[in-house]
Amino acid sequence: MSQDRVIIFDTTLRDGEQSPGASMTREEKLRIAKALEKLRVDVIEAGFAIASPGDFEAVKSIADTIKDSTVCSLARAVDADIDRAAEALVNANSGRIHTFIATSPIHMQHKLRLQPDQVIEQAVHAIKRARNLCADVEFSCEDGGRSEIDFLCRIIERAIDAGARTINIPDTVGYAIPHQFAETIRQIIERVPNADKAIFSVHCHNDLGLAVANSLAAVTAGARQVECTINGLGERAGNASLEEIVMAIKTRQDILGVQTGIVTEHILSTSRLVSSITGFPVQPNKAIVGANAFAHESGIHQDGVLKHRETYEIMSAQSVGWHANRLSLGKLSGRNAFRTRLQELGIELTDQDELNAAFARFKELADKKHEIFDEDLQALVSDTVTDVVERMRLVFLDVTSRTGETPVAKVTVEVDGVEQQASASGSGPVDAAFRAVEQVANSGATLQLYSVNAITEGTDSQGEVTVRLEKGGRIVNGNGADTDIVIASAKAYINALNLMHSGAHKAHPQVEGI
Repeated sequence: MSQDRVIIFDTTLRDGEQSPGASMTREEKLRIAKALEKLRVDVIEAGFAIASPGDFEAVKSIADTIKDSTVCSLARAVDADIDRAAEALVNANSGRIHTFIATSPIHMQHKLRLQPDQVIEQAVHAIKRARNLCADVEFSCEDGGRSEIDFLCRIIERAIDAGARTINIPDTVGYAIPHQFAETIRQIIERVPNADKAIFSVHCHNDLGLAVANSLAAVTAGARQVECTINGLGERAGNASLEEIVMAIKTRQDILGVQTGIVTEHILSTSRLVSSITGFPVQPNKAIVGANAFAHESGIHQDGVLKHRETYEIMSAQSVGWHANRLSLGKLSGRNAFRTRLQELGIELTDQDELNAAFARFKELADKKHEIFDEDLQALVSDTVTDVVERMRLVFLDVTSRTGETPVAKVTVEVDGVEQQASASGSGPVDAAFRAVEQVANSGATLQLYSVNAITEGTDSQGEVTVRLEKGGRIVNGNGADTDIVIASAKAYINALNLMHSGAHKAHPQVEGI
């Protein structure tokens, strides 16, 4: 590999999924994987194959489908994990087993309860087993940011000898400071005798808001793979943001002197797809992909940009996918034009029933909205296509809300093919609708989050609603979209109930993480 090339390793589908409520179904994971492939991500970490049957099937499905990116499965340094990962990746055009073990004193003592030499032997055994099953093996030193440098050098040398060709140093708890983390990477590369036989990688968490800074500092010290996620998704404060890493490398080549293979024009569409599927909206002031990322309010800034864009913009909006993305389709447009635009957005509906359902929803939306945007289509497909059994379905909703009076909602919900009716009052129209649906469902779940996000501009915009429910330690995110916020809310609540009932989502899909 060229020394000026940085491998982009995306772990949205694995580490990103560890965000409470961000778990995805197999179909959703596959849609994101296809978008990542189109983005030209080098490595897609598809999941943790042994975590559950659902995770195994998702990794296998992605490995069977993706051809232009390496598909990776995480595995602890345990025989059963490695064997399961290899089984999931058996049909991959390019597969990788990513095995890990903790290396910090606090983890070895309190979690593993192993001596340092025992940790090294377990790691070596796991890597050799993985190499017998898969040519491409990555080894991670969990909690590397708090590990002792001498021990890191010892275990990494042995790991490379055992056959690992990528060595990852994760800042698992987001503890590192950029200059210190860079020095750690630099010392490891200098001190490990066989360092030239491996690519060094970093995986930084954002607990102190330094994940991107730490990752870029590591690149300056010789790291040539960065592990990151779309929108910085991940447990706790998240991971290093792919879009920020990639655009920093592209914009500041004068300092960093490296490049990636990412097709940056697809960054925005991928960001919105992940946001739509996970229900985690992107904050307006988020770098690169936030709604205000290229907006200028100050008169001085506006004047400067109008005269010469580079006065206040260090990159073009078009370079990451911002453009006038109106879809010139209406209610008279045909199925072929609709399908073609979906394909341009990286959405493939091969099932005829799914295409018919999505097209019907498009026609309904075209009757309500004058202009249809790409974001509308992404939300429409997320709202229509799912591999979760739709046990409950909203048939009818009537909400009465007047100034000075208590709102009342009447609903008809189809449950297992049988229509049931209920009515309830609430502090507002959404509260009343939720209470009425809950009378039918009797789920006993607790509402943890209710979020509304306008998908596009204008008062006729669809509202995308996220509802997070918790029951017995399990957390699910339900999504719904409609030009009527109350209807979108009811759809999201019912979607969450369907997910809760199906067991398709898990509170913590990965038993451990790096």
